Amino acid sequence: MKIFYLKTEQKIEKPQDELFSFFSDAYNLAEITPPWLDFQMLTPAPIEMKVGTLIDYRLKLRGVPIRWQSEITDWSPPHTFTDQQRRGPYRRWIHTHTFVPVSDGTLVRDEVEYAVFGGRLIQKFLVAPDIEKIFAYRTAKLKELIG
Repeated sequence: MKIFYLKTEQKIEKPQDELFSFFSDAYNLAEITPPWLDFQMLTPAPIEMKVGTLIDYRLKLRGVPIRWQSEITDWSPPHTFTDQQRRGPYRRWIHTHTFVPVSDGTLVRDEVEYAVFGGRLIQKFLVAPDIEKIFAYRTAKLKELIG
């Protein structure tokens, strides 16, 4: 299985604990997800975030309805947390969120380790461009909402 990586970093002029709190509210994911994915949270609120928490949602990838389940596998407030896909469109999806305080705000880092069904061509022409667009939208939306 070929593993691919995506890393992004964005400085936001807000304190670490405030940003960690925003990202650790699973319902805020809908706020920073592009509308074309038709994202819907299925797990009822409130969601207690901790290691072992399962979160279910539904979205559309290229118009195809997908159910996705993530598990929180690392929970270290206010520094980092990791979610892993347990059911969804990828062979592997591990997303680590890290919040690093700096003198004038916080660096928000996303590191995603993933594998796709279908190999390198599917990755290169379909999956990678989609993931890049999703994270570009997220960066812009975060600036609008809290940046």
